[in-house]
Amino acid sequence: MNRRPAALLTFLVALLLAGCGRPVVLGSEVVACREGDEGTPANGVVLLAQSVPTATWVPCLEVIPLGWDVSGLEATDEDARFWLDSNRDGDRAVEIRLDEGCDTAAATRIPSDREGMERWERVEQVTPKYVGTRYYVFEGGCISLVFRLSGENRAEPLGFATQGIGAVPRDAVRAAVREQTEGRLELDP
Repeated sequence: MNRRPAALLTFLVALLLAGCGRPVVLGSEVVACREGDEGTPANGVVLLAQSVPTATWVPCLEVIPLGWDVSGLEATDEDARFWLDSNRDGDRAVEIRLDEGCDTAAATRIPSDREGMERWERVEQVTPKYVGTRYYVFEGGCISLVFRLSGENRAEPLGFATQGIGAVPRDAVRAAVREQTEGRLELDP
């Protein structure tokens, strides 16, 4: 067995042993949309998908600019999230959440930049820091981008959210798990 399927199998077994009732917290989990030569979603994306089995899309990172880092990932049997730290905007400047649904009552619907998803925006504060949430609502779930930006240049992180934070179809994650484990594990047993 090569190292990649073995690593995924070990990761998934550890996840199952951790139990679904308590959050699983990981320190610098990779949440890349495509990883390695195969272009398959990273292990953190699998964990996000397992947390919200109704979600037809799963958040991930297309790119991460200089000065930004993944600072953690937390997943339960109801939702999942990961955080991005910024050297200009502070710790946990952006939180990316995956939930079964979102409350968009106080948000404004705007034209979506993602096919198959509705986009909503809610701005809570503009000064001295920017606090707001962007919602992408789709069949079976919602991806929320929660901004807590303390830097002076707010356009950069908001642009990064549009370009760098992506989503992969659940079917692609399901196929990757099946392929990487040679059919021994399923995303949705």
